[in-house]
Amino acid sequence: MASCCDDPTEPHKIDPRELLREQEHYGNLLRDLFTDNPERVMLKHLHEASAYLRELAALRAYYPSVRLKAIELLDKKSLTVLEQLKNSEPDSQFGNAAKQRIEQLANDTGFLSKLFHIK
Repeated sequence: MASCCDDPTEPHKIDPRELLREQEHYGNLLRDLFTDNPERVMLKHLHEASAYLRELAALRAYYPSVRLKAIELLDKKSLTVLEQLKNSEPDSQFGNAAKQRIEQLANDTGFLSKLFHIK
């Protein structure tokens, strides 16, 4: 029986090519972590990370450089995390970086206004 729509009761079928791609990505990540400087690997993958992982890195990353870079990459959707950092660590470098990022986001007028010098 052919169905016209996806059946929500059926388990989602994974494309084998997608599975192989993810396994290769995972293997490459492990190889990099074992053979390279873990701090450098984290900094490299931070740019590709989801907003949740960036927020987590800003709050709890082991390496200070990773935390600072994560704070720098947070956007307006992560203002609560920045506020939390600012309030929980007010006198640390992370609290100061969060304050600066909040100010940058408050003053950010967007790409088009920068392009056309609109205030």
